[in-house]
Amino acid sequence: MSLRKYLSSKVFVAQLLASLAIVAVLAFLFFHWITFITNHGDEITVPNLAKLKPEDVESKLDALDLDYQIIDTVDYNPNFPKLTVVQQEPSAGSKVKGGRTIYVKLNASTFKMVAVPDLIEKTYRQAIPTLKALGLEVGTTKYVPYIGKDMVLEMWIAGKKVKPGFKVFKATKIDLVLGDGKVVFDDTELDTIPKTEVIKDTIPNEQ
Repeated sequence: MSLRKYLSSKVFVAQLLASLAIVAVLAFLFFHWITFITNHGDEITVPNLAKLKPEDVESKLDALDLDYQIIDTVDYNPNFPKLTVVQQEPSAGSKVKGGRTIYVKLNASTFKMVAVPDLIEKTYRQAIPTLKALGLEVGTTKYVPYIGKDMVLEMWIAGKKVKPGFKVFKATKIDLVLGDGKVVFDDTELDTIPKTEVIKDTIPNEQ
């Protein structure tokens, strides 16, 4: 049988259709297997872990076939309970596969300590950003007679005068004593001016 007759024969057509059917079945099984092992379409929604303690996080994620890892402790945030989750990655609502690790950061148990900066002889405008950069707050201000307008003369905390370098917790309020820019003239200084004594020459009487 010639090649042309074979290609046009029913035997060839039947074999071709059988081969195509086998390929189609194998392709279907392959993609079905890939979908199964990658859990395609079986994604998990990451829950919101904010304000949860580590033991609660573990319990909640175990039920969803997810894991977690604490990677850091951030500065104390009074809006969150101590040692609870303040940040997570992936974020709440994200879609992940089973077994994914969720990375979390915990709130510190208290504010960190910082040193009071040296604000003496600096202006009030300079003092504000310096305090905020350290996590400190500006408290009350009091003006006293001094030639330097708005210049910091003293720093106080809870009624006690403090020096630069004194250790305090972040978020502590620093009260400032400032110069009012006025020069005060004290009349009593006039009393301190020495008086001059006039000495008269005397001419002896002639005999």
